[in-house]
Amino acid sequence: MPHHGNEFEHEAEEPVRFTDKRKIDPETGAVRGESAADSPQSGNAHEEVSPAGEAHDTDDALKQAEDILNNASTDGAESGSDEDANTREAELRTDLLRLQAEYVNYRKRVERDRDVARHDATRSTLSQLLPVLDDLDAARAAGDLTEGPFASIANKLDQIIANAGFERINEVGVAFDPTVHEALMQQPNDEVPADHVAMVLRSGYQFKERVVRAAQVVVSTGPAE
Repeated sequence: MPHHGNEFEHEAEEPVRFTDKRKIDPETGAVRGESAADSPQSGNAHEEVSPAGEAHDTDDALKQAEDILNNASTDGAESGSDEDANTREAELRTDLLRLQAEYVNYRKRVERDRDVARHDATRSTLSQLLPVLDDLDAARAAGDLTEGPFASIANKLDQIIANAGFERINEVGVAFDPTVHEALMQQPNDEVPADHVAMVLRSGYQFKERVVRAAQVVVSTGPAE
């Protein structure tokens, strides 16, 4: 029949029209063009995942967790059950405390790692100056740095490394400590007790209570008999 023929021709053109313009699927009756964010199911999933995702993007997990906790009472009121609301709020409060602890631990770990990296870089840089410092000590021992511009430069360099936390290990008369001293020899000494440093042959250095280089020393064996 002509009427059916026109309908057939109309259906032959439908795929393009349905895909681009129709809002209702003729077979399933579902609404076309509805985004995932508009559907109720997608909206619930978004509410559950969004706080964690936004906390990761903005590095503000605590604020996101607090927002969830503040919305707990509203969610419980909408559900119509005080018991469910209280249970939900308790669960969210527990999650908030856990998240807060994780966040604090994360910040402490980041700060600790940053300090370690900074100290390692400083120690590595100052360690490269050890030969220069040894030459300055030798020049002082020989009396070549008592005055003049080089003596001023040497004193400024000593002040710089001291301010950076680099400490010398060159004290005489202290008890021998194998963690900071390297004994090259032992000899009697009437002025220094046994097992004490009688002479420093080469200064040692430590940075932030960590030994960079042990001091080479002569250890006293006590008064000569």
